Formats: sequence, structure tokens, C-alpha cells
Amino acid sequence: MGTQEERAAARHRFDVADAVPVLLDDRGLVTCWTHAAQRLLAYGPAEVVGRPVAGLLTDEDAARLPELGERCRRDGGWAGLLTARRADGTPVRVMTRVVAAPEEDGSARWLALLSEMEQAPGWDMSRTVLEQMAARSPVGIAIVDTDLRFVWSNAALEEYGGGPPYQRLGRRLADIQPGLDAAALETQMRRVLETGEPIVGYEHLGHLRSAPYRETAHMMSFTRLDDDQGRAMGVYYTVVDVSERHRARQRLALLDRAGRHIGRTLDVVHTAQELADVAVPGFADLVWVDLLDSVLSGGEPAPGPLSRTGPVALRRAGHRSETEDAAVGIGAVATYLAGSPPIRSLTSGRSWRAERLDPLAREWAVDVLGREATFRELGLHSVMIVPVRARGVTLGITTFFRRSRKEPFDADDLRLAEDLVSRAAVCVDNARRYTRERDAALVLQRSLLPHRLCDQDAVEVASCYRPADELTGLGGDWYDLVPLSGARVALVVGEVPGHGIDAAAAMGRLRTAVRTLAALDLRPDEVLAHLDDLVGRSARDEGVAPDTEGADSMRGVGAGCLYAVYDPVDGQCTMAAAGHPSPAVLLPDGEVTFVDLPQGPPLGVGGPPFEAVELVLAEGSTLALYTDGLLARGDAGTRDADRDRLRPALERTAPSLALHARAVVDALVPVRPQDDVVLLMARTRLLGSDQVADWDLPSDPAVVADARKGATRQLSEWDLEPLAFTTELIVSELVTNAIRHAAGPIRLRLIKERSLICEVLDGGASAPHLRHPRATDEGGRGLLLVSQFAQRWGTRFAPEGKIIWAEQSLTEPVD
Repeated sequence: MGTQEERAAARHRFDVADAVPVLLDDRGLVTCWTHAAQRLLAYGPAEVVGRPVAGLLTDEDAARLPELGERCRRDGGWAGLLTARRADGTPVRVMTRVVAAPEEDGSARWLALLSEMEQAPGWDMSRTVLEQMAARSPVGIAIVDTDLRFVWSNAALEEYGGGPPYQRLGRRLADIQPGLDAAALETQMRRVLETGEPIVGYEHLGHLRSAPYRETAHMMSFTRLDDDQGRAMGVYYTVVDVSERHRARQRLALLDRAGRHIGRTLDVVHTAQELADVAVPGFADLVWVDLLDSVLSGGEPAPGPLSRTGPVALRRAGHRSETEDAAVGIGAVATYLAGSPPIRSLTSGRSWRAERLDPLAREWAVDVLGREATFRELGLHSVMIVPVRARGVTLGITTFFRRSRKEPFDADDLRLAEDLVSRAAVCVDNARRYTRERDAALVLQRSLLPHRLCDQDAVEVASCYRPADELTGLGGDWYDLVPLSGARVALVVGEVPGHGIDAAAAMGRLRTAVRTLAALDLRPDEVLAHLDDLVGRSARDEGVAPDTEGADSMRGVGAGCLYAVYDPVDGQCTMAAAGHPSPAVLLPDGEVTFVDLPQGPPLGVGGPPFEAVELVLAEGSTLALYTDGLLARGDAGTRDADRDRLRPALERTAPSLALHARAVVDALVPVRPQDDVVLLMARTRLLGSDQVADWDLPSDPAVVADARKGATRQLSEWDLEPLAFTTELIVSELVTNAIRHAAGPIRLRLIKERSLICEVLDGGASAPHLRHPRATDEGGRGLLLVSQFAQRWGTRFAPEGKIIWAEQSLTEPVD
């Protein structure tokens, strides 16, 4: 009978020798029952012989028998899948083939061959079917022996070169495809022969003998063929032409490289050279970028296509060649004759392509090639000319050449070149407009600063910003006020070193990052730590070292920042600094003090961790946060001397906080300072006892009802009865969540400010996550309900645990 493994292997193919025969008469009665059939279905001969075969099938397949009988009589047989029923009622899927077996007397008999489907790959996988699959497959297929000589191949493989199948027999790959890297392919085949492990998705690049100038890409897979004893007989491999996909991938890679390397500076010539460097050598062998003189000088070219009848003098702005060509140098003049292809492209604004360039052509211009030479002498045979156009204006032309060893430019190459040039054209035009639009950049810098500070009840705030002298350039000073949960606010002042657009852009990124980190309700020292990591990682990703010239203004490396959080409930203020001056405090009695704030390192330069200090500010105290431009002087003053200058300016009174801030800046800073100046003044307020209510709750589910009642009574005292229902729901869900998932005492706090704030403090260390429960879930809807009824909600961590909070608007109507 063979081993169990042999029997399992036998089930993987449909063969007469392995099938179970059953003989039927024309009425479908079983006339012969074999031992193999008894092993398969567990029926004895007495239970089956003389009875309808329908009794051996499931009801569904038994109902199909009349139809199958008609097909057998009409076609002389049938093959397909049926479901039989064993003696114990267990169904078993069988591959079935029915063939006619007529008797001498002419009576019809039918032989049914059954093969169990378990672990079988499919039905009726005869040699004829397999041969059709291999021979008619559109995929190239071949078999080589252990000496890597062809023993069989299908017709589809002929499309990949090497002749028809009969010409391959007995020959190796190197004999029939000399242009391919046969050694690399045979290395893969030998590896498969030695290890028995298939290789899938191997991509091979080469040149077919039928197309020696066109690189082709083939995706190949290799599988070892073994005989019955498990010995290697050869290698079976498949080939698919993926040249178009390979070329598309190359085009995408070129566009990606162009996006990363073109336009890295605001310099016209540098940008033009970047275009040439990107295109050579992967795409072209020689590239010229010629621009109008007005573009190089920052002028505005005439709108629309150029219209010229005489020679046009362009300025060579970019040049790259695989060889040392004696061409026109960077900055030199390249004159093109009227009617030449470059002039036609320049005046029409349309691209031009020649697959085969006239080898003796001299009509372009004598000085374009740098000497008296023909395209044949330089080996140039294919050319494309693409106008450099941006915003509807023609700035110049870009010329791409290929030498004789490469295939000519085709239509796809022209589209790719147009995409490359269009990207570079925008960068060239941006560089041209840089100087002229410098004033607009100053306006942009101011737009990055807040137009107005948001309304809130924690502090009365005023700011004064004075930009640096226009000859110095753009700066990177900024300030902000960010409302936080629990009626708190964050006060931020920062400064990016350096000047120019880079500094302004870095300032905008840092301000955005600070607002994003503030939304996470982190401590000030943690906010600065994340900001420091962001700046350092951004600089490393860009390959910019902190000591590199311009690195500070590009990515904010070396920037300073002071971040303070003020809580109007208890007057507590927590702050931390990164390379930034300590703030001053103007007390209600008029005395000026300075916060003893540990100075952390500037952002992105590394150093010890940031430290935060906590202090309690009396109501009416004024925090003064400023950048170092406020105290900058021509001489190198000490810190105490600078504070002595600031103190009397702060002590002077003014009708309003805004006038006070302006007076301080006017007293210390000239009209046109050398550095940007920011002063942010915040006068503290405290919420009244009638605006805050809190309860300490034991960790007991029974207190949830008491918490709801207490919250309802408090809302009645605040005349907020319309919010009672939603507040009860929020209190119930947050308190229940704390009891279930946290340990220790629980504190519930309601704050009435511009919104109604509900906070629950527990001793847990993990933040809850909102999820959408399924219809059958019995829980998990608490936070979902809170998010639906609250205007905002979130989690922040405190020294004693975490606080889950939710805010409801006091102005919007309650549904």
C-alpha cells in the first residue's frame, strides 16, 4: 500500500492508476464494487451493488444525475466534481470522470473513476491539458537540463529572441542570446539546482540581439524539476517582458531625483545647472540650458511666445556632458540662427524632437558647439529641445542630446523632458523673482505671526513686534498665545537665528509645531524636548550640521524658545526655556523681578535636558516675555546691565497694557533695530470661587449617581440648567471610566469660564482611546458619547495621575 507520505503524494494528481473505479449500467445502478471503492466510501458490496448510484451522493448532486446522464449519452462521457456520502454520512468531494464501457451485446455500461479531492490541486490535470497550458501560455517558458542546455521551450519564448524552440535544443543561453548577461542567469539556475529553493521575481536587464540599442527588462522565476527519486532533472523557468514597467520606474526615479535636487537654492544659474546634472548621464548624454539675459538679471521677460526674425543670443546657464566637450561655457553667449530648431522652439513655445539628427548639420550656429564641428564628429544622433516656460512666459530653452550608443529619443522621452524642464522652470522663475519680491516676503513673515491673540479669561495680553532694518533682511522672531484645557493658556516667545526667507520659514514651522505640541497638554519642559528633537531630526534628515553656515535659518537649529503655562484657577505658572532670556514679572505693587529660570540649550544643538520651574503669580501680576533683540546694544553688556535697562521701562505706567508694551519697546529699541524684537506682556487673572467647583470621590461605583446630582446642583447655581442633561452624561461616563480603569481617589471639577469644563482626575497612568463599538458590544460607548456631546475633550497628565476633560460651549444652543 505504500507509506502515508506516498499515499498523500498520489492524491496530488488524477491518474487512472490512482482512481477508484465503479461500474454502472445504463439505468445508473451499481453493477461492480471494488475494494478501492469500499476503502473510499466505507460501503460493502452488499450495500451498493444493484442499487442506484444516487444513493451514494448528496441530495444536491443526486438531483443532477438525470442531466449528467443525458450529457454522458450525448458526449460519450463527463468529467467534473461531485460530493459523495460515506457510510457514516460524512461528505467527501471527489473528482469524477465517466467514460462509456459498452458490452458485446450492445448494452450500455459506464465506468466512473473517482479520486478524492482532499489535498488535490485540481481536476483532470492530464498531460494534454498541461501541454496546452505550457504551449499556449503568453509567458515565455523553458526547461534546461542539469548542464543548463535547453531541452524544451514554448513558442512565446521566441518573442524574447534566440529563435524558435527547435533551434534552442541542446544549446546554452549564451549561445543563443549573446547580448544578455547569461552568466548572471546561469548563476541563478545553478543556485536553484543546488538548493532546490525556487527564485521568484528576478529582474534581469540587458540588450537583445534584435534591439541592441534598447535596454530590456525581464522578470524571471526559476524552479527545480525532480524525478521520482527526488534527484534534480533540470530547471524550469518563466520569462515576462517588463521593459515598459522598468522604463516607467526609471522615469519616476528621475522625476523624484529632480524633485530632490532641482531648486535647492534661489540662484538662477545654480538651478539651471541642477537641471543639467539631473538629466546626465541617466537620461541624456549632453544637456544645454540657455536662458535669456533678462532672466539672469532678474528682469521680467515679455509675456507670450517670442517673435524674432534674426539671430538670438542666449546665455549658457547650465551644461553637462558625459565627455569633455569643448562647448560654450557657463555664462558665455550662445547665438542661434534664425529659423534653426532652437529658435523655432523659443518663438513658438513648443518642444521639438529629432530621432535622427542630420550628422552634417551646421545651420544651428557656429559657436553653439564651441568649435567648427558637426554632430557626427561629436557622436550626437538624437536631440530634443524643450522651451523653459513658467507662468506663461518663455525664459529660454533646454537641449538634450544622445550619442550613437544609445537609442533615439521617443515620444515618452519628450514628455519626460517636458516634465523635468517645467519643474526646473518654476524654480528658475522663483529665483528670478526672489529679489523683486523681497518686500512681499516681509509681508509674508508678518503673516506668519498671529494677527490677533485669541480671547480668553486667564490673562490680559498685549504684544509689540518690531521687524529688523530692511537692509538686514527677514528675521525669525515669533510669539503666540495658545488656549489649553482647564481654562489655562500657554504663552510662547521664540527666535530663529539668522535672517532671510529661510529664517522666516523656520519660524513658521516652529510656531506650528509649538501649537501642535501645546494641543497635547504636555509640560513646558516636555514641549521643548519634543521641539528640540524635531529640529535636530529635521536638520539630520536634510544632512545639515548645526555648525554649517545657514543651517540655523534653514531648519531652526540654534533657535531659542520660552514656553510658559498659566492656570487661572490657582495662579500657578510653569515655564521652561531653551536658549532664551528669562522673563520679567511686574508685581501688582509695581516691583519688577526676574524669574530664576534654568537655561536649557538652544533647539537642535544637544545638551542637558530642559528644566521647568513653577511659581504662583498673584492676580494682577504681569509677565513680560521678550526676545534678545529687546535688550541688544552695540556694546557687549552684561545680563545685570541689560536687566537694569529693562526694569525702569517696565515700571513706568501706561493707560493700557498695549500702550505699556509699545512704550517699553520705544524706550529700549530704535525705530529700525538690527534684530527683530518681540515683547509679549500678560497680566494674570484668577477665576473666582463661584466659577470653580470640585468634589473628591471614592473609587466606588455607587458615587456616580452622587457625582451627577452634585453637578446638576452646581449648574442650577450657575443658571446653566439647559446643559444639565449633557453634563450629567459626561460626568457619569468620565467618573465611571475612572472607577473602572484607574486606582486611587477621584476628583471631579467643574469650571465655568467661556465654556463649561468638566474634569475628572484619577491615579491612572494610561490615556483612554476613543473607539467605535460594534452593535453587539455591551460597553465601549462612553468616550464616543462624550465626544459627540462635548465641543472638545482630551487627556492631560498631572503629577498625581491623569485628567480627562470635556468642554461644552455656553453660547451654542443645546440640541
